[in-house]
Amino acid sequence: MSPDDLVTVHLGSPREKFWGVLLALTPSGVTVRGVLLESFEDWLRQATRAEPASLGAVTVFFPSHRLDRVELDESSGAVEGLGARFRRLTGRDPRAELTGRVDAETVKVS
Repeated sequence: MSPDDLVTVHLGSPREKFWGVLLALTPSGVTVRGVLLESFEDWLRQATRAEPASLGAVTVFFPSHRLDRVELDESSGAVEGLGARFRRLTGRDPRAELTGRVDAETVKVS
């Protein structure tokens, strides 16, 4: 994994999942810009309809003691990754949407 990859972070204490763009992965923890996985559908619906942003991405650092695992957001067979789904439904790069960068790499979607 490297910065700018789309990832899902599984956390413990409390249990939650976070999806977004990996900014940094270090021995002390992980920094991600994204949304709680439970909010992904609302965020996607908002982006698909080009509604005013009522739900936006946030930048979060999770310390290593909270990490259960970090996994790449990848499509596998018939199962579509969240980033690929975002791109298919909106026609836009999920990295650019999450970070606000218009220069985000448009080819790199897992």
